[in-house]
Amino acid sequence: TTAMKDMWSLLLELQPQTGETGSGISREDYIETIASDILKKLPATFELDKIRKKLGTEISPTTVVLLQELERFNWLINKMSRSLKELKRALAGEVGMSAELDEVSRALFNGQIPAIWKRLAPDTLKSLGNWMLHFHRRFAQYNSWINDGEPAVVWLSGLHIPESYLTALVQATCRKNGWPLDRSTLYTNVTPWMTADDVTERAHQGCYVTGLYLEGAAWDIENSCLTRQHPKVLIQELPILKVIPIELHRLKLQNTFPTPVYTTSQRRNAMGVGLVFEADLATTEHHSHWALQGVCLILNAD
Repeated sequence: TTAMKDMWSLLLELQPQTGETGSGISREDYIETIASDILKKLPATFELDKIRKKLGTEISPTTVVLLQELERFNWLINKMSRSLKELKRALAGEVGMSAELDEVSRALFNGQIPAIWKRLAPDTLKSLGNWMLHFHRRFAQYNSWINDGEPAVVWLSGLHIPESYLTALVQATCRKNGWPLDRSTLYTNVTPWMTADDVTERAHQGCYVTGLYLEGAAWDIENSCLTRQHPKVLIQELPILKVIPIELHRLKLQNTFPTPVYTTSQRRNAMGVGLVFEADLATTEHHSHWALQGVCLILNAD
């Protein structure tokens, strides 16, 4: 629960910040080792001018989203690189340890994401190790998108602002079919495929999305509908979701539950911060049943 996570975070903050770690090396050496390891694995920034030339003049709405994502990713890489290099110099005694660098060193020591990195990254509750895996997977998706074109299955969790991609998807379809943008929306359909490798074709309209986790319910693959949670299973990965743009007057949904999709398990308030979109999941139960269960989809499992 959120309370337990907060308590664990406070306990980490309360542990001694001096002396030796459990492995016998000093705190400074331990932080220096982690900083060097991250620096060594840090990719080079994307060359946006070359990428724009490669993409040509006719840029689709989804390509605009890609360029915006790459720009934000470059900011994150630069901030990580600069802060880690400065931290290594501070640990060596070459420069003074500022409050910002002290916060970075404390976060690395506790296995957390430094606050100055968090501000330039998608919202997450992951630990530093899991976040670095997420970071490298994001880089791989961007790289594949540049070299091989828009992916057939988009890992939505790997986008900094996932709702911008979905909006671009609607814009592209409206341009193609001549629909009015203000009278178009999205609806979703859960496919029988569990992984991106199982998808054998590209969506004719819309896209396939992976990386969604169901909380508060389970998914019945045989009957393609929501079902009650299994004991001791708090979240379940949803099969590949197909997102399809459609004109509002053509959308006739029956026996579906409008499931909110949030960035993290913290969800968000009525102001909409953290809410990405609403997915339509098939159900044989009344809406109120799943509303009382607090059913939602999240993009990042902790």
